[in-house]
Amino acid sequence: MTQTTSKKQHLKVVIIGGGSSYTPELIEGIINRHQQLPINEVHLVDVTAGRDKLYIIEALAKRMIERSGLNIEVKATLNRREAIEGADFIMTQFRVGGLYARANDEKIPLKYGVIGQETTGAGGFAKALRTIPVILDICKDIEELAPDAWMLNFTNPAGLVTEAILKYSSVKTIGLCNVPVSMQMMIAEMMACTPEQLSLECAGLNHLLWAHKVWLEGKDITSTVLEKVGDGANFSMKNIFEEPWNPDFLQSLGAIPCPYHRYFYQTDAMLAEEKQAAESEGTRAEQVMKTEAELFELYKDVQLDEKPKLLEERGGAYYSDASLNLVDALYNNLNTINVVNVRNNGAIPALPNDAVIECSAVIGSWGAKPLAFGSFSPAITGLITQVKAYEQLAVEAAVHGDYDKGLMALTCNPLVQDINKAKNILDEILKVNYDYLPQFYSKKVAQDVPT
Repeated sequence: MTQTTSKKQHLKVVIIGGGSSYTPELIEGIINRHQQLPINEVHLVDVTAGRDKLYIIEALAKRMIERSGLNIEVKATLNRREAIEGADFIMTQFRVGGLYARANDEKIPLKYGVIGQETTGAGGFAKALRTIPVILDICKDIEELAPDAWMLNFTNPAGLVTEAILKYSSVKTIGLCNVPVSMQMMIAEMMACTPEQLSLECAGLNHLLWAHKVWLEGKDITSTVLEKVGDGANFSMKNIFEEPWNPDFLQSLGAIPCPYHRYFYQTDAMLAEEKQAAESEGTRAEQVMKTEAELFELYKDVQLDEKPKLLEERGGAYYSDASLNLVDALYNNLNTINVVNVRNNGAIPALPNDAVIECSAVIGSWGAKPLAFGSFSPAITGLITQVKAYEQLAVEAAVHGDYDKGLMALTCNPLVQDINKAKNILDEILKVNYDYLPQFYSKKVAQDVPT
């Protein structure tokens, strides 16, 4: 598409959480799209606790840029406001409390016989409590220093965090996830075609997404894909145990569930696997700590000037595709269809208009417009409305430090449900995360909270 004079010819990109092991994915994506995107500044931002990793990533990024021969300035900083000022695109990919906090998010629910996954259920709830106040503070900086910038939120739980941003700030934001891209890639593999030959109609919530229809060059192949997934074709992520799907269930459902649906549809098997793994190999967070330590040892190598293969073991496959495809569509006004997290605005009638959904949407320079899906089948409506009720309550609990809404959020979550379990898990989350949850200080917290 021919550039017009109205478009900026030099773009400044800010990556908040720049010390993440995922950042080389983004740098690779920026390099690969240099003809479409005139990015000449990349600012990597992190907090003091992540200083060492930040500067390791900065050095690797500079080597990658040098190898490409492109003229892109890479700068690492602990000064978030300085980096944000005048930015065009701001990508968020941070983890409040790091992997140690994630390990607690996984362990606490397991103590009470509940799924301990970092984005769904009680683990995702704990992460949302820590994350939402921080991202809203970042939004205040963006409103002041870069009001025209687009925030692309990759920070998990992406749907919950994006909903909080859209409800409690004026920042232009779109949430995104690598799961929809991964689904398309896996379907292409099982159908022996290219991803570009496929079209997917996706609608649901983040990590609760269904591909309702799949077309291969215009032919509806949904039933074929369901049959292949039911027969054992690879359809999972690196970070999710691949419990086999029941083929009769898939055909009855009539839609292709994303890999995270295993937690909701196969809860007993996934819980048993989590418990076994925690006792033998450690929780997923503890396993990732080992992988990340290996990655950063690789990143330190002054001879390394490309993304290492080991990074895929972190579960970040197609991470740069999801983010940079979106930047491309926004900057170049492509009007392409991407699967993103966006305000519902009637696309799914069963959910509130101001709820954030994950769905196929048209992306142009004006933003994201969700494609109207219409009514779900009863098989899907019950689950999605229950999870959205949990998400709405969780956002309010995180923003306002509201214990009662937190308790109701966990009680409504289909992976918790039991009132006593919900209360015990909530109280322990608040204790263990005391330093990260100032919004609850003056609220209803158990009396033995550490000081």
